[in-house]
Amino acid sequence: MNWLFKEEPTHYSFDDFTKDKKTMWSGVRNPVAQKHLHAVKKGDRVFFYHTGDEKAVVGIAKALGDAYPDPDDKTGKAAVVDIAPVKKLARPVTLKEIKAEPAFKDFPLVRISRLSVMPVTEAEWTRIEKMAGQVG
Repeated sequence: MNWLFKEEPTHYSFDDFTKDKKTMWSGVRNPVAQKHLHAVKKGDRVFFYHTGDEKAVVGIAKALGDAYPDPDDKTGKAAVVDIAPVKKLARPVTLKEIKAEPAFKDFPLVRISRLSVMPVTEAEWTRIEKMAGQVG
């Protein structure tokens, strides 16, 4: 599966993530986003999206393992996942660019913009990579 994870760059940017070499993706509380996070499996690809002023897909990460229970959640319902950076995109792909493409009319980033973890179809993934100028 492919995913998109959103983060405010002033809180934790892709550059911070690259320096750390890996992170535990936690703090997700929205029930729909949690449902998606629970479904993440080892090897899944993840777009890293900067929210706030940037509003752009900026990098690619991968899941280092399956989602597991959040050690800080006393209810045992929340999940977290460990991810590692793969590469920064050749250029960021902005939300404005994505919204301008008819192919993305059903993309959760366009339809449910507040969602912090969302699935990305193979076609959406490929299109965003092309828009970023990625090769292969």
